[in-house]
Amino acid sequence: MFTFSKRSMANLKGVHEDLTKIMVEAITTSPIDFGVSCGLRTKDEQRELVREGKSTTMNSRHLTGHAVDIYAYIDGAANWEMPNYKTIADHVKSIARNNGVDLEWGGDWDSFPDGPHFQLSWGSYVEESEIPDEDQEESIGERPSDTEVPSEDSEK
Repeated sequence: MFTFSKRSMANLKGVHEDLTKIMVEAITTSPIDFGVSCGLRTKDEQRELVREGKSTTMNSRHLTGHAVDIYAYIDGAANWEMPNYKTIADHVKSIARNNGVDLEWGGDWDSFPDGPHFQLSWGSYVEESEIPDEDQEESIGERPSDTEVPSEDSEK
């Protein structure tokens, strides 16, 4: 049985309660250990990811707390091999279905497959998904500043 580290729990701060519930439940029975590397993002953080080619949109579900990115944690280190994300995703999607939560996995996308990404669907969570205007605060909630993916020597 796996559990989230303090860092992963901090990265869930500001994430929609339905998605947080699914991820917290999923980690306890997941066949592969994983952590949460990112939840809520500011517009500045999202702009930088688009500039770097790591994201393709400024209309990200991360900006409203409706998305998380994870990393597989294998043999004491983050692992980025897609088969591990498929295994985790099958498990997370099953938990979501069992809880009546409409969840999308980025690995299912044709145009930009994103194995670490999970989000609440636009269709089921559209009314509460408005991205703040430029003159409003950068994001709905606060985001912890220490969100690096752990190295082998750090806590996951």
